[in-house]
Amino acid sequence: MSDNANNTELPVDVNTDNQTNEMTVLMNQPKRRSVEALAELIEHGNFTFELDDNSIKQLYDSKIQTIKEDELVKGKIVEITKDEVFVDIGFKSMGVVPKSELINAETYQIGDEVDVFVERMEDASGRLILSRRRADFMRIWEEILSLYEKQEVVKVKILRRIKGGMVVDLMGIEAFLPGSQIDVRPVRDFDSWVGKTIEVKVVKVNHPNENVVVSHKVLLEEALSEQRSQIMSKLEKGLVLEGVVKAISDFGVFVDLGGVDGLVHITDLSWGRVTHPSEVVSLDETVKVVVLEFDEEKKRISLGMKQLTPHPWDTIGEKYEKGTKVTGKVVSLTDYGAFIEIEKGIEGLIHISEMSWTQHVKHPSQVVSMGQVVDAIVLNIDKENKKLALGMKQLEPDPWEDLMRKYPLDSRHTGIVRNLTNFGVFVELEPGVDGLVHISDLSWTKKIRHPGEFVKKGERLEVVVIGIDPEQRRIALGHKQIQDNPWDYFESKYQIGFETEAKIERIIEKGVIVELPDGVDGFVPVSQLSFAPVKVISEYFKVGDILPLKVVEFDKESKKIVLSVVEALRNKEQAVIDAYNAAHPVPNADKASPADISYDSSQADFFNEEYNPDYKAIKMKAEEMKAMALGLDVIPSSGLPTENYSSVTPIVNQNKDNSNSEESKSETEQNTETNS
Repeated sequence: MSDNANNTELPVDVNTDNQTNEMTVLMNQPKRRSVEALAELIEHGNFTFELDDNSIKQLYDSKIQTIKEDELVKGKIVEITKDEVFVDIGFKSMGVVPKSELINAETYQIGDEVDVFVERMEDASGRLILSRRRADFMRIWEEILSLYEKQEVVKVKILRRIKGGMVVDLMGIEAFLPGSQIDVRPVRDFDSWVGKTIEVKVVKVNHPNENVVVSHKVLLEEALSEQRSQIMSKLEKGLVLEGVVKAISDFGVFVDLGGVDGLVHITDLSWGRVTHPSEVVSLDETVKVVVLEFDEEKKRISLGMKQLTPHPWDTIGEKYEKGTKVTGKVVSLTDYGAFIEIEKGIEGLIHISEMSWTQHVKHPSQVVSMGQVVDAIVLNIDKENKKLALGMKQLEPDPWEDLMRKYPLDSRHTGIVRNLTNFGVFVELEPGVDGLVHISDLSWTKKIRHPGEFVKKGERLEVVVIGIDPEQRRIALGHKQIQDNPWDYFESKYQIGFETEAKIERIIEKGVIVELPDGVDGFVPVSQLSFAPVKVISEYFKVGDILPLKVVEFDKESKKIVLSVVEALRNKEQAVIDAYNAAHPVPNADKASPADISYDSSQADFFNEEYNPDYKAIKMKAEEMKAMALGLDVIPSSGLPTENYSSVTPIVNQNKDNSNSEESKSETEQNTETNS
C-alpha cells in the first residue's frame, strides 16, 4: 500500500466500530487472502479509513494461531486437487494433506472441517505438512490413555497370532495380547482364538514406542477372586478335592482347584515308579486329589493322588509268598542287580548272583535290559523294610547236579584259558562253566611268579578236576596233576651232598634260579655263588651260564632244592677253582678262604616266600604240630595241612548262593572281580 493511500480518508456511512467489525469479518473469510478482503472493504466501503503498515500487521498477527509441530488441530478444507488437500488451520500459510490419507476422499468438499496433525512446519518447498492419518491415531491414542488411566473395559478383536501372543484390534490400532494374559489356564490352541472378540483391559502403555498391551486374564481373575477366597478359607490337610490338570512339568502336575493352583509332586502321583508325570495324567484331565500341606502365607498347596489308594505293601502277604512265580518289568539296573516292578508300588531286586546257575554275571545288562518283561521267583519278603528278593535262575533246574556227574573228581578235561590273575588261571570247561587252576597247581617243577609266565589267554590247557563244592558252585582244577608227582624221584636223586651241574635260568635279587638236568628248578643263594661277597650278580653271572653245584638242602613238602657253588668247589683242585674265578671274576674271590664260607638254611627264606605261595602256611602248620606234640595250647591257624596242601586251593565262585541282600558280596567274589 502506498503512502498516499495511507493518508487518504475514505468516506464511511457507519461509525468506526461498525467499520472495524466489517473489516474483521471480511478478513476472516477462509477463501480469500486478508489483503484482498481489505481491498474489497476499501473499494465498496463508504467511509474514511486510516491504517498504516504496522497497524495492518498487528491486525493480521492477532488473527494467526500459534501452531507447533506434533500437535492435533482443526482446520477447514479450502482447496482440493488431484493428489492433495489444502487446509486452513489459522496459520500464515495453508497446510497440505496427502489425499491418500483421507478415507473416502471423494466425499469431502471445500469448507468441510477436519482434524489434522502438524507433522512439519515447513518442508523443502516451504509448505506446512499436515497428516489426517496421524490425527486419527492421536485421537484414538488419547482415548486409549483414558481407558488405561480409568482401567475401563473395552472390546477387541483378535487379528492374528504372533510369537508370544496375539495381535488385537483396539479402536482401529494394533495392540499386543500376551499368551499368558489370554486365560487363567495355559492356552493349548492359540489359533482357535483368532477372530474372536473379547473384553480386555489396557495394562501397559509405552508412550515413546506407542505400544499398547492388553489383558483378558485380569478380568477373569477378578471374577474368580471371590471363588478363590472361599476355597482358601476351606483348605485343610486331608481335604479331598476335584480339579483339572492345568500344566505338566518334569517334577510334577499343577492342578486348578477352581481359581487356586496346587502341585502334585511326581513322587505323589503313584505308588509305583513314575519316569514322567505324563505317564499318569494328561492335560485338562479331571482328577481327585488330597491336600497334603498348605502354606497360607506363600499360598502354596501340596497335593497328592497316590494317598487316595492304600499302599500295595499293606496287602503284599495276601498275593505273594516265598516261592511264588511273578512277572514284572525291568525298571532299573545297578551294578549289583536289576529292579523288577511286579505291580505299581512293589519292586523286587534280582541280584546278579540269582540270574544264572553257571554264568558269572558281572553286570545285570548281560542278562536283562531296561523295560524287558521277565519272570522270577520270590525268594524273600521283608515287609517291614519293604524289600523283595527275587531270583531268575530258580526258574530252571540246578545244573550243578549234572555237572558233578559230568566232571567227577580226578577226571581229565581240556579247556580254554579265559582269564589270568595273580593267584591262578580261569579255565572254561564249557560255556558258562569255569574252574580255577591255582598258581601252585600249574607245575611240579617250575617256580612260577605269575601264571602269564606259564600260559597265555586263549590257549587250550589240559586239566584235572581236583575239587568240587556244589554249595558254593566252585570247581578246583589242576594242571600239574596231569603227570605223576616227580618229587618222590627227586627225593631219592637230589640228596644232600649230591653234585651236579645246572644252567642259570633267571637272576633274582637274592640269588639265581637254575634248571637241573631233570627240568626241575633249584635255588642258589647269592652267598653260595662265590668265595667272596657278590654285590651285583648280573655283573659276573649271565643267564645260560653253567655252574658246578652241590645240593645243600632238599624239602619235598615245600618243593625246594637249594644248591651251592662254594660247597661244590670246596674240595676241588686249585686249578678248577681258578678256572671258575676266571669265568666269574668276583673281586677278591681268589684271596678268600673256602673255610670262611658256610651255608645257613635262612639264606633260602627269601626264595621260600617268593616262589612258594604255600610256604608260610606250611611252616605255620608245622610249628603248630610241633607245639601240639609238646602239649601246648594252640589256636588252629588257617594253615594248610602239610600232607595235602596242594589240593586245597582257592576255586572260582561261579554264582555265590548267599544273597537276598541288595548289595552283599563275599570278599572272595570282590577280590576275584578286582583281579579279573
